[in-house]
Amino acid sequence: MSETSIDIQGVLDLLPHRYPFLMVDRIVDCLSETKCIAVKNVTINEPYVQGHFPGHPIMPGVLQLEAMAQVAGILTLKQADNAGKIAYFMAAEKVKWRKPVKPGDVLQIDIELLRARGKVAKAKGVCTVRGEVVSEAEITFTLAGNS
Repeated sequence: MSETSIDIQGVLDLLPHRYPFLMVDRIVDCLSETKCIAVKNVTINEPYVQGHFPGHPIMPGVLQLEAMAQVAGILTLKQADNAGKIAYFMAAEKVKWRKPVKPGDVLQIDIELLRARGKVAKAKGVCTVRGEVVSEAEITFTLAGNS
């Protein structure tokens, strides 16, 4: 992996989330301290597919929102000052779901840190599949020590 990408082991080192709630497979590129691109490979084996919806499986929009929050957390937690902390999701604004995400899709999650003051940060997330926007939101989160 390059200096700006993070494989699944690196993701696991940064986030406390685990299966079935880990919504990030890989950080493709952290373009700067304020921008990051990640992917989630959506498969038919996802635990939510069986019930959401039988015969027409799609990734729930709230899990796309969670994916945005996890990538925003990674973007912040990879900074040396935040090592060992946990990012707690506080709020979501301007949330829009535009198209369904189906098994076989690769969800690309683009995050831009809008501001960070003290322990609180805000980021804008946009999820795309094959270049088309499927969801977007502004996410607020706080950083806390891991104790």
